[in-house]
Amino acid sequence: MKVLHVAAEVFPLVKTGGLADVVAALPPALAAQGADVRLLLPGLPPVLDAVQAARPVLDIGTAFGALRVRLLLARMPGHHLPVYVVDAPYLYRRGGGPYQDASGEEWPDNLQRFALLGWVAAHLAAGDADPGWLPDVVHAHDWHAALACAYMAEHAPTPAASVFTVHNLAFQGLFPMHDWSQLGLASRLMSPAGLEFHGQLSFMKAGLMFADRVTTVSPTYAHEIATHEFGCGLDGVIRGRGAHVTGILNGIDCSVWDPAADPSIAARFDAERLEGKLTCRRALQQELKLDADDGALLLTMVSRLTSQKGLDLVLAALPEMVAQGVQLAVQGTGEPALETAFRMAQQAHPGRVHVHIGYDETRAHRLVAGADAIAVPSRFEPCGLTQMYGLRYGTLPIVRRVGGLADTVIDADVGDAATGFVFDAATPAAFERCVARAVQMRRASPATWRAMQASAMAQVLSWERPAADYLALYESALAATPARPGG
Repeated sequence: MKVLHVAAEVFPLVKTGGLADVVAALPPALAAQGADVRLLLPGLPPVLDAVQAARPVLDIGTAFGALRVRLLLARMPGHHLPVYVVDAPYLYRRGGGPYQDASGEEWPDNLQRFALLGWVAAHLAAGDADPGWLPDVVHAHDWHAALACAYMAEHAPTPAASVFTVHNLAFQGLFPMHDWSQLGLASRLMSPAGLEFHGQLSFMKAGLMFADRVTTVSPTYAHEIATHEFGCGLDGVIRGRGAHVTGILNGIDCSVWDPAADPSIAARFDAERLEGKLTCRRALQQELKLDADDGALLLTMVSRLTSQKGLDLVLAALPEMVAQGVQLAVQGTGEPALETAFRMAQQAHPGRVHVHIGYDETRAHRLVAGADAIAVPSRFEPCGLTQMYGLRYGTLPIVRRVGGLADTVIDADVGDAATGFVFDAATPAAFERCVARAVQMRRASPATWRAMQASAMAQVLSWERPAADYLALYESALAATPARPGG
């Protein structure tokens, strides 16, 4: 099985969220199970600087507003899987982030930048970009790569099947309809039956409509996005795909997130030897200038600071939480109003609240390892990885019952299988009551708390099973198309 993964970011080269972690971990897991896997990435400066042994495969020439476009083939650092890089300096070699400039504004040419990515993927799938390697399946990740599915569907001789994964339906890649002509697609697709979405072009819709199979990153999220509440206006399209939409729960890289071998934390530990976790806890309190209080529930959050993630719920509940003896450590960036509010919370509660505006991967490991609990109170959450990191480190998750959070955390009321604390309503009061349950259990029943830690740390969170599920899905996608191999 030859599989091409197409994405805009990959850890550790370019990362804005969990997408990068998935694209870093899933391809090697597939390769470990016998697949012939390659990646396709845009030629952003961190990508070009990091890939190894790059050589030109094809001089494409002028495309999508760029005067010079080349296709390079290189090796990824670390796992050394082959990676194609679209080298288009005019579109990709710039500062800022992959989607926004340094001031947080969307790049005005994002349509061209990510249409080019999907267009090159489709040509690789058709066999005219690299004659030496023809994928059986093109796996496109999120809206940035979704146009690959439309380009492939419009070229009937393409032998490859397409799979599209929705990592977050809220980010859809919407562009003005008058830019349609730049895509080079048939005019009949400029309709509600194609890419048109309320008077705009939707890259996300291209993946949902034209991929042979659609996946989300957890089973619960697959059901949620078919509803009006979570469908972001696309729930009808998703319901129309029926059984072709499935959810496969993400894994995590258990070699990177391993408390028994983590070089970033103050002391290493495992479920049988939790003494090191106490050392991590005290070291974190000292580092963050929190009170040296062994009785406090040390709660952490490593998150984008947005209303989607429920950060406003945390702020509203914070005074009562502090009064109950909670210490809170937060790391993240996001909405300016929330960043300001958290800074003010730190000033209002010295020794009890610490806030770091920014992202630091090493610090994230220390926050997860040193805390007692990790909060993910999201309004919606396609999968969520931080609660899995918490499980791995015996840091009990406090989560809302949505998406992948519902699929990965078992509430304390369940009994012996419990791994955390779950609440339902997206309100400050519901979140505060859930935190209070954790405070009470840690204080009144240390043995139950330790048993929950052991249960959390025993969860199987690796990519081995998800990779096997994806391989089965790829086979299904190929077999369902008579004109393709396996049909």
